[in-house]
Amino acid sequence: MRKIPIYFSDFFDLSRHVLRAYGAFDISLINDLPMFIDPFLLFNSPKPEYRSLHAEMIRYVRFLKHKSADSALDTGSMHAWYIFKEVKQNWLGFCLSGNSGNGLGPDFARALHENFSTTFRDFGEEKVTQSPHFEKLTLFDSGVGRDHVSDFTTNLIKKYLLEYTQEFARQHVDPALTKNFAVERVYFNYKTETWVSKTYRLPVFLDDFVLLTPQDLLAKDELWINQRDLVGDYAEIVGSIENVQLRAQINNYFSLQLSIILEKKEKKRREALARKRKKSRKPLRSLRPL
Repeated sequence: MRKIPIYFSDFFDLSRHVLRAYGAFDISLINDLPMFIDPFLLFNSPKPEYRSLHAEMIRYVRFLKHKSADSALDTGSMHAWYIFKEVKQNWLGFCLSGNSGNGLGPDFARALHENFSTTFRDFGEEKVTQSPHFEKLTLFDSGVGRDHVSDFTTNLIKKYLLEYTQEFARQHVDPALTKNFAVERVYFNYKTETWVSKTYRLPVFLDDFVLLTPQDLLAKDELWINQRDLVGDYAEIVGSIENVQLRAQINNYFSLQLSIILEKKEKKRREALARKRKKSRKPLRSLRPL
């Protein structure tokens, strides 16, 4: 009996061991699998490339915090900076058929902008005798689940995933099964404050590109996998935590990271002010007697 193709390895005529050796997860190209990129697998990793991705994510959150100081942000800028579409080409998430999900739309964008504005509005404006402080940041509010957190993370590490997939394709995929794709929103240019597009040579499936994900960044939904009777070995994928716990952890983590950054900045400002005051009080040298 002829095997029905389901996974990436089936459609691209590869051994699953090739993907495993590369570190990539063998995704289904029939419908999304209940897998998610867990940001804490990224944040807690000692790998240099993941530490770099971690720093870039924090940098973008800092950028959003800075832009939230403008309470009258126009619709175009809100759409460009705060809305995060689902990157459907990685074939991850909740979907009964195919690979199209919702992503993080206008409601998330408005809530995020307002939460940033409220949380950090008075930071750095305290009197000299006070310590910098702010309320805990609510980056992800109720209604946002692990699939949305995964979408947010995927958008911010998209360049890495594209390069990761392109290199795998170069090494292992038949060139006839690849194609050049102009991909939008690959990385953020902080000088122009715009998302940059770039062209990659990637595996092609149904006239779209396929995006591979490192297995060590993925978490699974145990209940969904058991209910769906999915075929595959998911023993090496960690289980995902409940949505309420994930929201609390990521809100707390970004609050902590931003507080450290802002407190360092405030400390430098206060030290510079103290040096300036000390210099202004410095007595004049007395003249030597003739």
